[in-house]
Amino acid sequence: MLDAEEYIEQTHLFRALAERSAASEPIQETLRHIKHEVLATTKLPMAIDFLLAELNHAGNMASAMARMPHYFTSFQTYLIESAESEHGQFDIRRALLILQHEAGYRAGGVSPSGLFFFQFETLCRNKLSYDLGLDAISRDPAFDDIWRKWILKVRHKIGLVDIADLVFVHSLYYVQREQQSGLGNESLPDPILFDEKEGRIALANRRKEPLFFFSALQRQLHYPTVPLPTPRDEKDEILKKLSRQFERMETRVKLLEDEQREKGIDLSKFYGKPVDPPTSADDTD
Repeated sequence: MLDAEEYIEQTHLFRALAERSAASEPIQETLRHIKHEVLATTKLPMAIDFLLAELNHAGNMASAMARMPHYFTSFQTYLIESAESEHGQFDIRRALLILQHEAGYRAGGVSPSGLFFFQFETLCRNKLSYDLGLDAISRDPAFDDIWRKWILKVRHKIGLVDIADLVFVHSLYYVQREQQSGLGNESLPDPILFDEKEGRIALANRRKEPLFFFSALQRQLHYPTVPLPTPRDEKDEILKKLSRQFERMETRVKLLEDEQREKGIDLSKFYGKPVDPPTSADDTD
């Protein structure tokens, strides 16, 4: 885990990239400007230099982030890689917005359960690969070996068992219910990763939409929320479409006006430049 000031500067990096890319500013120019904005006492300026070099060489950021696992986590790399993929539909601005919120959460101190739910909800909402995503989550330095083994177990069970059931069985609330029922310790799960409140919320959301489960955790336990995509403003598209139609109508009206004149329509402006025929050796002789 990095120092808090590193995550604060990462938050600024991802926010600036998301905002300025929306204004169609080249990402290389944005990174050059941000390098002078962030704290020189952090390691982020060196990371930006490496990102710029990889962008100029390979045209993407994910490969550079993958070569800096000591600074960028595997989940951060996975989101950028998914956004840069030509076959996916995950938008780069949305990936940067998610990374901004995640870095802000890390800056204030994270709990393993809160970080896991944030990252897992990101996979759910954006229809990303559970197999690759959970593998990337398991390699996050915020999780110890116990958490890592459980996340890899979830990776194999997801799709067969609801996430609420997996959380409930490994919660302190499940242990309390089993002890009240008089069962011995032989039936208790291992490990216990979640508190009583998380177990109660998981039990209440069994066989329901997983997003309801995440929403309840955020309401009750103030876990970080995954930013939702902003609705697309169709006004700009409509204005551009009307502008193109108006230009075509203006051209047609101009042609009709030329046709009404005595000289008719001047077609010479539609002609291309004449090309001289190639001269052969016989012609030169």
